[in-house]
Amino acid sequence: MKAWKYDEYGSVDVLKLATDVAVPEIKDDQVLVKVVAAALNPVDYKRRLGYFKAIDSPLPIIPGFDVAGVVVKVGSQVKGLKEGDEVYGDINDKGLDGPTQFGTLAEYTAVEERLLALKPKNLDFIQAAALPLAIETAYEGLERAKFSEGKTILVLNGAGGVGSFIIQLAKHVYGASKVAATSSTGKLELLKSLGADVAIDYTKENFEDLPDKYDVVYDAIGQPEKALKAVNETGVAVSITGPISPPGFSFLLTSDGSILTKLNPYLESGKIKVIIDPKSPFPFDKVNEAYAYLESHRATGKVVIYPIP
Repeated sequence: MKAWKYDEYGSVDVLKLATDVAVPEIKDDQVLVKVVAAALNPVDYKRRLGYFKAIDSPLPIIPGFDVAGVVVKVGSQVKGLKEGDEVYGDINDKGLDGPTQFGTLAEYTAVEERLLALKPKNLDFIQAAALPLAIETAYEGLERAKFSEGKTILVLNGAGGVGSFIIQLAKHVYGASKVAATSSTGKLELLKSLGADVAIDYTKENFEDLPDKYDVVYDAIGQPEKALKAVNETGVAVSITGPISPPGFSFLLTSDGSILTKLNPYLESGKIKVIIDPKSPFPFDKVNEAYAYLESHRATGKVVIYPIP
């Protein structure tokens, strides 16, 4: 099969398109998915740069966490999926602890059944591929912060892949009383369209100096010390980019298809929308260009690869 892979850690130049990669074998609890679309995440390029090499799977590595595709083969212990099912998911159980050697930027990928969900009927494969890692991360952070109806939240980087889902989940699923979010000037209207009550232009205002303080500050950009300054007396800060002092905590996503299944009704009703970067989708032969774009930090929403041969 065709697949993108790298044999050494480094810049985007180490990525090579190979045409002779073996189709992965599936274990008893796995299905083989014909990949239709895949999405890129910052964890992909941080991994390729060697940030996690001490806990990574062996080289060569086919990158990619997010997948949307069609089940073409099922393992003997698979109960809930069958050939022909349209599915989506984040194929890595623990994103940084031995992530799979054979990711989603390939024609086929092997995935544990429990990491997948049936694709929402109203979404195409491009939209579905853009969801799993980002929406599961947004959801898990809100759950760990014990977010609930009536609480207030500030989202740092509200226009990013994870941030766009935090805003929508907080507002439309949890029933936040106030959602504030930060972005650059050109993305303020997007924040409001997602459900933000307050859109803060970080190029003109320092959110940590504003009088409003919040029950939860969700740092999806990497500003832990500033995030803590915006927390109220009983609140917490959540970080997904690295360590943070109390009353903050950081976490790494534990992927779980049941989260996607739980959120599918909100996706199918249109309450939660998928934000795809305007330059997407990138074709399969332009994966290196798509990564270079993601690494420029200019993307709005998710960068998606489609079609995959």
